[in-house]
Amino acid sequence: MYRSSLLLATLVLLCILIFFILIDVVTFSYSELGLSQVSAIILLIATLLGAMINIPITTRKIQLEGRQSFLSQFFFYTPPKVISQTIAINVGGALIPIGFSIYLLFRTSLLPTLVAGLAVIFIVRLIARPVPGTGITVPAFVPPLVSAGLALLLARNHPAPVAYISGTLGTLIGGDLLNWPNFKKLGAHMISIGGAGVFDGVFLAGVLAVLITKI
Repeated sequence: MYRSSLLLATLVLLCILIFFILIDVVTFSYSELGLSQVSAIILLIATLLGAMINIPITTRKIQLEGRQSFLSQFFFYTPPKVISQTIAINVGGALIPIGFSIYLLFRTSLLPTLVAGLAVIFIVRLIARPVPGTGITVPAFVPPLVSAGLALLLARNHPAPVAYISGTLGTLIGGDLLNWPNFKKLGAHMISIGGAGVFDGVFLAGVLAVLITKI
């Protein structure tokens, strides 16, 4: 009993320690983008809370393809299944990164940001994978590595904003927006732009890309 309680307490303390380390890493990354520590924490909390909020943009009916047996094709008619699909935009995974990126655009060089952004869009579009019933997924660590590398190459004097903008917007555009025509094929009742599998890529692109430029 004593050992179990000790193990549980150790695990709780370890989780708390990891949490504060992550907070410190994130706030450091955001501070490199010109934010104070308080502003960085507010942005982090808003992002994490916003990840739970999806604002509907449009709703449409989609027709799902159903399998029919050989005999049913001749003797019975089974109408295709039709469901209502809502396309929404995620606050933490889309609106906040877009807004912060626009803020940073006025504080960095446009050409390196544009080149890096287009490159990330192209790469993310290639690796993004549709998951039926869920949405679009993107390998989380690819966007920050690509955006950070390009930022260091194209904007050596001030790479952090270039890394953040190209990483977050590149992931959103390449992962979700360019896959808009494929949303109907996913069969999900709701598709969230910047949510589900893309949120991880956007969030990590914003934090790790900046952090990598300082290593």
